[in-house]
Amino acid sequence: MRLFDFIENDMEMILQAWENYARSVETELPKLDSIGLRDHAEMMLHTVVADMRTAQTRHQQAEKAQGRGPTSSSDTAAQTHAVARLIAGFSMDQLVSEYRALRASVLALWLEQETFADPHRVQDMIRFNEAIDQALAESIAAYGAAVESTRKTVLAVLGHDLRSPLGAILMAGELIQRQQGLDEKGMDLAAQVCVSARRADALIRDLLDLARCNLGSGIPVDLQSAELNPICRAAIAELRTGSPHASIVLDEQAHITGRFDPERLSQVFTNLIGNALRHGDSTAPIKVTIAEAQGVARVSIHNEGEPIAPEVMPYIFKPEGRYSSYSAGERGSAAGLGLGLFIAAEIVAGHGGRIEVESTEQDGTLFAVILPSPAK
Repeated sequence: MRLFDFIENDMEMILQAWENYARSVETELPKLDSIGLRDHAEMMLHTVVADMRTAQTRHQQAEKAQGRGPTSSSDTAAQTHAVARLIAGFSMDQLVSEYRALRASVLALWLEQETFADPHRVQDMIRFNEAIDQALAESIAAYGAAVESTRKTVLAVLGHDLRSPLGAILMAGELIQRQQGLDEKGMDLAAQVCVSARRADALIRDLLDLARCNLGSGIPVDLQSAELNPICRAAIAELRTGSPHASIVLDEQAHITGRFDPERLSQVFTNLIGNALRHGDSTAPIKVTIAEAQGVARVSIHNEGEPIAPEVMPYIFKPEGRYSSYSAGERGSAAGLGLGLFIAAEIVAGHGGRIEVESTEQDGTLFAVILPSPAK
């Protein structure tokens, strides 16, 4: 019997084997009933049979083997099955193992009835494996897309909803600081609450910005006529308040006016100068230079100290690379960089500019914010 005929004729036996395997998968969610365990298996098997019955040239077979098989404009049973399994608590490995079990059980049941004399035997197994691989690829892609979409949405919602309680904590801390008769210890504790709340709020702003980028909307930039110098001076003054012993030297070689988003550029300067304070040589000054040359504004931040490792440089503005297992053991000047720099680069890109970076042991580390065509 041809394999596709066997699948159609013994569908119930195959589905029972599928259900038995799915029932053995342990998840943190409640067990599914028989219908839930079988899910879209029958539809997928009918799709496999239809594929096996369709004539196929060698070229089509080669294309399919390289992942360039025919695609559907609507969701397939395999794609819908993957999302259903994600909702049911199946991991990616467990989803893949279902297909492995299905492949093994179908072939084992069929081969029990077949003879080696059947001339179609090998070709049927090849076509069956191709069809199962196609369904598996569709399921993996759909599962991954669903996980990514969920992650982005949760990130956005979490970041948005956390800002309200943090705002209340910060307000309460500031009110406590104004209370009459508060002793020194109480003042210190209230001040620490406020500092921590502001730090957490900054982290949440970064998460919201990352979520906007992930969801495709990008970081909003409100361009308006503004002076660059006071934006930079205000960022430095804020950092000096938090680090009173730090030495930050500002060299204003040009006075620049253009179309900028003051709040967003302040975020950029605070991030870059703050990184220089945290990762640079604490005994050497941070040098901030505002200059203009060849129609562009250039704000550079220079610090001495341990350079950024050459292997880290390609990923310095890419959090997906920085937070991989590759960078899990980062130490020194590279540790802690990533999300803030990614957001800073996105903000500058929204202004039509870019951030350049150089870092060597001899010359120190230099981040340069390049902004185009300042207005005269």
